[in-house]
Amino acid sequence: MNTELVNVADIFGENVFNETVMQERLPKKIYKNLKKTIEEGKELDLETADVIAHEMKEWAIEKGATHYTHWFQPLTGVTAEKHDSFISAPLPSGKVLMSFSGKELIKGEPDASSFPSGGLRATFEARGYTAWDCTSPAFVRKDAAGATLCIPTAFCSYKGEALDQKTPLLRSMEAVGAQSLRLLRLFGNTTSKKVTPSVGPEQEYFLVDAEKFKQRKDLIYTGRTLFGAMPPKGQELDDHYFGTIRQRIASFMKDVNEELWKVGVSSKTQHNEVAPAQHELAPIYAEANIAVDHNQLIMQTLKRVASQHGMKCLLHEKPFAGVNGSGKHNNWSLTTDDGINMLEPGKTPHENTQFLLVLTCILKAVNKHADLLRESAADPGNDHRLGANEAPPAIISVFLGEQLEDVLEQLISTGEATHSLKGGTLETGVKTLPDLAKDATDRNRTSPFAFTGNKFEFRMVGSRDSVAAPNVVLNTIVAEAFADVCNILEKADDFDKAVHDLIKEYAIENQRIVFNGDGYSEAWVEEAARRGLPNIRSMVEAIPAMTTEKAVNLFERFNVFTKAELESRAEIQYESYAKAINIEARTMIDMTSKQIIPAIMGYTKTLADTVISVKTAGADASVQSELLAEVSALLVETRNALNVLIQVTEEAAAKEEGAVQANYYYTDVVPAMESLRAPVDKLEMIVDKDVWPMPSYGDLIFEV
Repeated sequence: MNTELVNVADIFGENVFNETVMQERLPKKIYKNLKKTIEEGKELDLETADVIAHEMKEWAIEKGATHYTHWFQPLTGVTAEKHDSFISAPLPSGKVLMSFSGKELIKGEPDASSFPSGGLRATFEARGYTAWDCTSPAFVRKDAAGATLCIPTAFCSYKGEALDQKTPLLRSMEAVGAQSLRLLRLFGNTTSKKVTPSVGPEQEYFLVDAEKFKQRKDLIYTGRTLFGAMPPKGQELDDHYFGTIRQRIASFMKDVNEELWKVGVSSKTQHNEVAPAQHELAPIYAEANIAVDHNQLIMQTLKRVASQHGMKCLLHEKPFAGVNGSGKHNNWSLTTDDGINMLEPGKTPHENTQFLLVLTCILKAVNKHADLLRESAADPGNDHRLGANEAPPAIISVFLGEQLEDVLEQLISTGEATHSLKGGTLETGVKTLPDLAKDATDRNRTSPFAFTGNKFEFRMVGSRDSVAAPNVVLNTIVAEAFADVCNILEKADDFDKAVHDLIKEYAIENQRIVFNGDGYSEAWVEEAARRGLPNIRSMVEAIPAMTTEKAVNLFERFNVFTKAELESRAEIQYESYAKAINIEARTMIDMTSKQIIPAIMGYTKTLADTVISVKTAGADASVQSELLAEVSALLVETRNALNVLIQVTEEAAAKEEGAVQANYYYTDVVPAMESLRAPVDKLEMIVDKDVWPMPSYGDLIFEV
């Protein structure tokens, strides 16, 4: 175990080409030009880029780097990179120079035909470009390949269409920033120059032993267990949640933190989560695009360091049936360059007119585009997680808490808000403990979109997904609500009256989206239906929201997506779902045919031999006979269910690609998979453990 003491302040950001490094290494004029590009979106000239590239290369080489890569986020769900060394053509002497130009820094040219494009790119149309995102610092990553200079980039096609997660995110940030600034100016703010969405994505994950992982084909191929009976103990006692972190896990967490700190990721919180073998890591807030980059780094680092510790990190939303799955809580707020949080209600929210307008605009945005917000968290794994007693339901609602709900009710009923509920004092009843100042509202972990003091927490995002998509939607729908309200207020003769009227109007029109109760209850499902809120239960049912006329108008209005880009992303989503379920079905077929059925057949022979031996000895063999009959019956059920799954999987593969095929996988293949799992899980509870061909749930989640 590595117990070497580390000074966090000394190592934090040591492998990042951050502002401190740039100030030290760049000429003042060059640094000033770069800052102007970052802060004002000005274009970077090639001469400035050449100087930056040279200094970045020199710095990276000092860190041990031999290669550089444009690090981008295509629509595969993971990051991509192509490595080039710094060496140039050999000199006559046989030596080489190390070079890196401004052109190489600003632009790369990876093959665009082999990444998902949803029809935007044909196979023969290979040209694509990566463009340096100078707002997200370059960093040196050290791993088995040595040290590599990673340059965060956007990825676009030859015709300019976004083929990645970052490009639309940057577009949406510009949109919400511009409309937020319009709103602030109306309230007399003349000092703030920029508004940026800030994001803090919490990351949940499971750790299992690597050797046991290798014995499970389902974990290897799909990231989740396709079979598995619950052990005698699960998470019923809640003893794992916030429990003492075991030494093996603590050692892993220590190394993860150090690796993240070195590349500038502010890993802050770590703890055991509810399910056995489940844990969580949370960073400090960052600007949205940097937070997205950092979350990708977090996921990659968790996987890499887990392998170094003889473990595997599972980021699937539901790796084990019957225990909590993993999500990613996306904490979102809007912050000015001079430190104003637009979602800060203050001590008397009822008097904070600007906050109330921002709040009701967000209610309007979420109410109008609940389907889009739900789609932004759509993932095959999330279909298993959302709606269970561990994650938000698939119904979008907004939790405001007692204080803000009371203010809203005052506005709706009387048109005026005259007071705000106070937090009061929490008395512990123990003389030696201090009385604590109590918040004015409780929290609600069952809400998918909850106000938590000075931010909104979108809790639906899947644990392995990029947080780019939900933030693109959040930024754009709020930009629309702000733009609409600014269009009205900028023409108003009486500003104060117009603001007052809009706050009341939005509060009344969008009150259906507000729900402070138990989102897990069946009563809420019924109540949501009465309110007319959409209940989108699956990924394939969520995808159409991307291409509605409402969605196209929204995204084209703010130049975040074109209609073609939206249609391509919908096509990619359908294809991703179909491929994911196809792999799961084929894995189930493989495991059942080659591992499970042969093991059960061997076990039935042992039982049959035992029955004959006991009867021959003249003893009562009724127990053995009953067990043999039960196992044989389940084996027949298993074989029949396997035949059905083979048939429907073949039929699914023959369907027309896109929505038709994805829907068939959902309506026919998924139920067939569930029908096969049922008898197999029953068999696992009966068959001798030594005979069962793979590690059990108990082996995986309790023996880490």
